[in-house]
Amino acid sequence: MNGRETVDVATLRAREGRVHSVETMGTVDGPGTRLVVFCQGCPMRCAYCHNPDSWDPAAGSVTTAGEVLDLFERNRPFYRRGGITLSGGEPMLQPDFSAAVFALAHRAPAGRIHTCLDTSGIAFSAAAPERHAALLDECDLVLLDVKHAFDEGHRELTGKGADNPRALGDELARRGIPAVIRHVVVPGITDGPEELAALGRLIARWDNVVGLDLLPYHTMGVGKYRALGLDYPLEGVPAQEKGSIPELRRQVLGARAAVRAGRA
Repeated sequence: MNGRETVDVATLRAREGRVHSVETMGTVDGPGTRLVVFCQGCPMRCAYCHNPDSWDPAAGSVTTAGEVLDLFERNRPFYRRGGITLSGGEPMLQPDFSAAVFALAHRAPAGRIHTCLDTSGIAFSAAAPERHAALLDECDLVLLDVKHAFDEGHRELTGKGADNPRALGDELARRGIPAVIRHVVVPGITDGPEELAALGRLIARWDNVVGLDLLPYHTMGVGKYRALGLDYPLEGVPAQEKGSIPELRRQVLGARAAVRAGRA
C-alpha cells in the first residue's frame, strides 16, 4: 500500500483469511516474542512437513485482519521487542488478507508493529509480481525457506519446482527487504556438500540477506501423519544431529563468501 493504494482502516480490518492456528508467544519466527499466525493452505507437499492438516486451503477458521490485530493489542506488553509473523501453510496464498494484517500493524494507533513474513515463496510469480506488491510493501522482514538449492531436488522434495521461490528471493533483493534464509537439513537429502555449496552460491546474489538458519530435520510430525491416516514420506530417515549444524552452516557461508569475493 505505502502510497500505491489508499485503503481505509475499516476495509482493512474486514478482510478475511483462513487461519490454521495461532501461537501467541512465538520465539523462533522472527525477532523477539511474537504473535504467529499460521495461515491455511499450501500447494507444496514437503516430505518433512509436520502440518499436513494445513494443506487444504478450504479448511481452517475464517478470521479477519482486524481480529488478528486485536489479539496482538490485548497482549501488546509482551511483544515490546517482537511483532506479528504470518507463517503457514503459505501466507502468500492469501495476499489480500496478509497485506491487510501487515498494513494494520504498521498503522496501529498504539504504535507501529514489526511485521515478518515466513514463506517458501512458492506462490510468488515473476510474471505477476503485482499480486503480492501490497504485501511486500508492508514487510519489515522475510524468513525465506529455501527447500532445496537444485530445481530437481526441490521438485522431488516438495512436488514443485524452484522457480517461484528464487523469483521471490530476487524480488526481495531488488526491494532491499531484509531476509533470513532458512533451510531444513535432512540426512541424505539436503545435507550433502554439493547441495550446501549450491545454497551458498544461490544466496550470494541476494545482498539483502541478513541471516542464515539451518534447521535440523526432526520426526515430530510422524504421529500427526498416522493420526490422519497418511503415509509418512520420510519413514525411516533419522533426525538430523544438531551438533552437525555449525559445520554445515560453515560450508554454506564459505561458498557464499567465495562468490561474493569474486564479485568484489
